[in-house]
Amino acid sequence: MSANTLAPKVLLFDVNETLLDIGPMKQRVGEMLLDPQAPGLWFATMLQYSLVMTVSGQYAAFPEVGAAVLTMMARDRNVMLSLEDARKSLSIMQTLAPHSDVTPALERLKMRKIRMAVLTNSSQIGVDAQMAHAGLDHFFERRLSVESVGKFKPDASVYQWAAREMGVDPSECMLVAAHGWDVAGAKWAGLRTAFIARAGQQKFPLAPPPDIDVSDLGALAGLLNA
Repeated sequence: MSANTLAPKVLLFDVNETLLDIGPMKQRVGEMLLDPQAPGLWFATMLQYSLVMTVSGQYAAFPEVGAAVLTMMARDRNVMLSLEDARKSLSIMQTLAPHSDVTPALERLKMRKIRMAVLTNSSQIGVDAQMAHAGLDHFFERRLSVESVGKFKPDASVYQWAAREMGVDPSECMLVAAHGWDVAGAKWAGLRTAFIARAGQQKFPLAPPPDIDVSDLGALAGLLNA
């Protein structure tokens, strides 16, 4: 498939791990739980309970879900951790730095005048702070948070809502993400997808393959002829 065929009208970027390096957050969670292996389980469990809320017709901001899960895991490890302390510890999410490939790739894509937005499970306040701190906010036309629809990715309605917000059909959007579950959800919702193979991330074998499968955003920009 040619680059021109692949090029969408709108690129929708996931934020955490796709654009921003979550290493410092993982380290903080490991320190809080006295277990360096805990961060991966924490993130997976946070996603699990966010989806529990979505299918139950409930919503709480992603940081609240994350803090609640952190206290649950602390109790499992006999670690004393209040919900307030968990919230404070996770504020580090707002000060994450971008991966080294991100800024150069976004500059190339912006020069090619491809419309770009972020679509994240983070709260609106959270993603606004993240993009400003990382120096990325000027690249994006919109910073879309699931908070506006009260459901979490990978619910299909979230991706379809994002396409409407950008004034295009879902098929004219491409979700760019480093998570197999996110790429799978977007593909099933009718979007095109690009999987960014960050360390430790894998595609979901039961989902349709992504349209683009690359190691970093620079490779994505190259395929889109940017």
